[in-house]
Amino acid sequence: MSEAVPAPLDANADPQSLLDGLAAAARRALPASVVETVLSVERKRSLGDRMAGREGVVRSIRLAGVEETLILRDDNGRLVAEAARVSGGVIIARRQPPLGAWLAAFAGEVAAIAAETAGDSAAVATSLGRLGIRTADPFTVRDTDLSGGLAALEAAAATRLPASAADQVRRIVALLTDTVPRVVGGEPEIVVRRTATAYLPDTLRSFAALPSDWAQTHRLADGSTAAEALTRQLAELEAAATRMHDAAVEQDAGSLLVNGRFLEDRFRASSLDLD
Repeated sequence: MSEAVPAPLDANADPQSLLDGLAAAARRALPASVVETVLSVERKRSLGDRMAGREGVVRSIRLAGVEETLILRDDNGRLVAEAARVSGGVIIARRQPPLGAWLAAFAGEVAAIAAETAGDSAAVATSLGRLGIRTADPFTVRDTDLSGGLAALEAAAATRLPASAADQVRRIVALLTDTVPRVVGGEPEIVVRRTATAYLPDTLRSFAALPSDWAQTHRLADGSTAAEALTRQLAELEAAATRMHDAAVEQDAGSLLVNGRFLEDRFRASSLDLD
């Protein structure tokens, strides 16, 4: 049975709903082996809650992330977001980001914890899906405006990804943009559009959610960084996009579909697989 998709959380929700939803979503997203260690949830229980055996309402959430400790608390109906860098148990820097930026940082820290606990980056996409935080997404490509979405994705990659990865994205976008008009109708078109709207954006989205310093420098179980995993996965995408483009130019639908099945098998399980 497939896992239910959680209702999205966003900064526009009322404070109590956001705190309650975030506490539940974080427990779903974090690995069970570390959730009690890294996540603290403070609740307020009324007399009625105690008599009815209810947990009460969430008043604050604290996540000990890999780069920052993130705290969100209810201050008389107003949410206060804090992010602190901690070294040796001592806070060395503290900031109060806007709520939307705090939620994005929270998602990144959860994803990094999941990747570190699993020993690779394969858990990133799963943890983000379970978390269900709605933040600004620069990597969305809609089927109704493929060329415009790919152009925007390329521009976002240039500012949010390492330079070498951004170059890979530029080449993949060029291949897909030229391939789409050559495959009109049927399964070949579906394959190319799925690559443009799902496989490529999902790969970039999962990497971009990670804390930037951690993604560049932290070594996972196999010795690679998340940035290196991204480069490898984009290389696979570029090779497949090249083969699809060549097949489209030669009007070889069979070859194109073979590449489509390869991409589906390779990318549906995780957006940053290190295998």
